[in-house]
Amino acid sequence: MKRLLPLLLLMAQTTAPAELADTQLADPVQEASARTLMETLRCVVCQGQSIADSDATMAGDMRALVRGRIRAGETPAQVRDWLIARYGDYITYDPPLSAATWPLWLAPLALLAVGAWIARASFRRRS
Repeated sequence: MKRLLPLLLLMAQTTAPAELADTQLADPVQEASARTLMETLRCVVCQGQSIADSDATMAGDMRALVRGRIRAGETPAQVRDWLIARYGDYITYDPPLSAATWPLWLAPLALLAVGAWIARASFRRRS
């Protein structure tokens, strides 16, 4: 029994991939729109990869979900909105401008302004 326990634990931890996780849709137009959408969605496990590129089981489940909803006739915008409602703005690489995300949008401009101010001050000291 002691030798069987690690094997049973390993079997319990592995799950079968979702039906459409790694299978393309039969309709090439639907597959292209699903693929385009998947490239814009962040894997909640990997965080640095899109669900199209991630090998995580959760990303596979999300790919299957996207393909299933696209196959059922939903538009990519509807699927994206549903995922944002379920997982929050973090799921997308392009979060909408809101009170919570405005610092993300303004930070690059603020850093550019600070850099220009430092460069200007540095050039003034040299002359």
